Amino acid sequence: MSLEDIKQRRRIQRLIRGKRKPKFMRYLSWEFWKFERRDSWRKPKGKDSKMRLEIKGYPPRVKVGYRTRKEIRGLHPSGLKPVVIHSLRDLETLNPREHIVYIASSVGLRKRLELIKIAEDRGFKVIG
Repeated sequence: MSLEDIKQRRRIQRLIRGKRKPKFMRYLSWEFWKFERRDSWRKPKGKDSKMRLEIKGYPPRVKVGYRTRKEIRGLHPSGLKPVVIHSLRDLETLNPREHIVYIASSVGLRKRLELIKIAEDRGFKVIG
């Protein structure tokens, strides 16, 4: 790895660490148990909804301004692009300096251990 690559990776890691996004909550999820269990975002649509009107003290709404920068969008905190692999063939086209490897959940234990060993021999970081 060249010095330029290392500097670029460190810069990207700093950007990723610095990104902060609020937890977007469903309206009234803090009051109702049935919503706490499924706290997925739903757009507030009520006529007098305090959250829709963006009144102080209510959680933030999803907006385009919260989107992450294009250069770090979808990257792993290490600064590498995450890729899911199912077989050895998927591993052959990847570069260990650019990609971090997830092994698919549908892969069995015997094949998983084999893939982990081969990936680490080739210099890939393996997650999960």
